[in-house]
Amino acid sequence: MTTNILFCGYSYHTKGYHSQYKAGYPSYLFRLQTEGICEVVVKGTKIKLQKGDLLLIKPGDHYELLVLDGQISGDYHIGCEGTWLDEWWNRSDKPPISHIDLDEKLLVLWRQIMMEKRRPDSNQNEELTEYLFRALCLTLERAVSETVPSYHYPYPVTRMMRYIEEHATTVFKVEDVAKHAGLSVSRSVHLFKSAVGKTIMEYTQEIRLAAALERMKYTTHTLEQIAEDCGFGTYPYFHRVFKKKYGVAPGMYRRME
Repeated sequence: MTTNILFCGYSYHTKGYHSQYKAGYPSYLFRLQTEGICEVVVKGTKIKLQKGDLLLIKPGDHYELLVLDGQISGDYHIGCEGTWLDEWWNRSDKPPISHIDLDEKLLVLWRQIMMEKRRPDSNQNEELTEYLFRALCLTLERAVSETVPSYHYPYPVTRMMRYIEEHATTVFKVEDVAKHAGLSVSRSVHLFKSAVGKTIMEYTQEIRLAAALERMKYTTHTLEQIAEDCGFGTYPYFHRVFKKKYGVAPGMYRRME
């Protein structure tokens, strides 16, 4: 195992709390604020953290945490070290503070690591814990990259793309995509097309077609079932969209593979 998870848990403070590492934090620290507020001092700069703020600390960084009397503060945290983590940290910029979505899939990963660390036979689960931790790091890295200004797409567009990717094989409306991004329908449609170069439904069809191709290649499901499972609803509609994209009917394409 190339990663050592020193601790992983959830904290909830309802009274004053203060911890400090003026000589430098001894390991990597990931801390995600999920409730309330607190204050941190990182490299001499005081910052107020609110719900959705992610703190990333590397070994040696000056770090203090302060929860004032009368405040509440809830957070997920993990302290870790290891060679894989060193490589992951150094391959891209890691801002000390980022604001990310409190995505349930990310929190599930965090909770799963917590549960694995609590098991009496945790030494037998090191490989599973290692992969869960790597998945957490990569998920956090994506979440941070989608919120910094240098990301390829505006943040609302990224939110729309992620919503579409997650829900493409189900039935949804453009209104649902707009609501997820916190925008009006007209603004969402215009912003998405100008940033991505295609409409929301064109992007959706690309995701659905990719899912259909995968099922056509790796399963024995009927084309009718594939059409339904991938969000096309009916086979005639799937047939029309597929043939327009690839120039042949789905059945012919499948026989050619």
